[in-house]
Amino acid sequence: MLALGRCRAPAQSTNGTNVFPIDLPTTLRLAGAQNLDVQLARAKLAEARAAHEGAVEQLFPWLAPGVAYHRRDGSAQFFPAGNVIDNAHLESYAPGGTVAAQADWGNALFAALQAHQLVRAASHALDAQRQDSLLAAAQGYFDLAEAQAGVGVAREAVRISADYENQLHRAVSAGVAFHGDELRVATQTERDRLLLRQVQELQRVAAARLSETLHLDATIELVPQETELVPLNLVKPDTPLGALVSQALVARPELKQSQALLAAARAANNGATYGPLLPTLGAQVFVGGFGGGPEGQHGEFGAAQDYFTTLSWRVGPGGLFDPARRHGTRAQLSGAQFAREKTRDQITREVVETVTRVRSLSDQIATARRALTNAEETLRLTLERKEFGVGIVLENIQAQQDLTRARSDYLQAVAEFDKAQYALRTAVGLTDTPEQRTAP
Repeated sequence: MLALGRCRAPAQSTNGTNVFPIDLPTTLRLAGAQNLDVQLARAKLAEARAAHEGAVEQLFPWLAPGVAYHRRDGSAQFFPAGNVIDNAHLESYAPGGTVAAQADWGNALFAALQAHQLVRAASHALDAQRQDSLLAAAQGYFDLAEAQAGVGVAREAVRISADYENQLHRAVSAGVAFHGDELRVATQTERDRLLLRQVQELQRVAAARLSETLHLDATIELVPQETELVPLNLVKPDTPLGALVSQALVARPELKQSQALLAAARAANNGATYGPLLPTLGAQVFVGGFGGGPEGQHGEFGAAQDYFTTLSWRVGPGGLFDPARRHGTRAQLSGAQFAREKTRDQITREVVETVTRVRSLSDQIATARRALTNAEETLRLTLERKEFGVGIVLENIQAQQDLTRARSDYLQAVAEFDKAQYALRTAVGLTDTPEQRTAP
């Protein structure tokens, strides 16, 4: 297991779990190196390369050293006289080596071409899986950062409410406040503590899910090093939609993969159409010795060489006049064409969808920021009041709730915006390491 980059020594959380700080660059690095889906894609690429090597090897001869032994019992004909005798017992043996080659040129050549395209498809599939894993890791990191920031918001809400509860308790003890108001604030404090426990749970779950994505030990709690969520600017939201779609259709590895699969299907179709027209060439050379004779009499032994050459065409299934094979490969080619068009439509939809989401979340951040500013000012003004009437207490509770909700809404908007930025970056096919810039 890889180390966590720049992570510091482990600390202890409140529940006794080891805690490791982690930042976004380290998260992306680990996702590219340790994610199991990426490793599976690498294994499939290695498998495709081995299949291509095997297809190419079919064009080369093979060597078969050994010894041949032949025995004849019964009738036998002797040459040059041509006499036939009964109850013959003859033996022959031929130690040596055989070099044999059989090239089914039609199938071998087109199979090698098809395997080559499948290697390209597997390579692009690895690129696509790597991008998907990086996106999943980035989004998991932002979920964790949002949960950690939410814990801070909930703790602040508990602090504010508990302080106000203590003030009311002293006022009730002095006989200048209503005990029911104290109970209302105490109820709000318990609600804030409940919210705090809930967001702590969300933080731990988000850490475990990120550990799974990075293939790390989930018993070690990951904690983001960034203490504040800020909007990132990876892809400008005002970039023309047409330009983003055009870039995606050129750069996305999924489309390159579908094009390679289409080329592989075309090679298979050509193999079924034109492959049977090419003959199968067979050649065999034996070099060694030959000897034998009647049973028990080995006779003479001397050097021997045999040469065989064949040229043939296959007729029927798998060869000439096999319409079923042609129909099957033609259907596969048509399916690959439809799959490529479907991939193009999917990529276009993903770009439009993510651009729309990025632009919407950009507006939502501005709205949430204004709401947060208003909520902070409202609570400040409310806390300046010195009266303890029922209406004032309820106003204070409402101001605290509004502030907590406004902070949570702002954090959620920022986290979703950052996740959408990475989704848009993936949708348009950007593969370079993104710079972490704060959005203006």
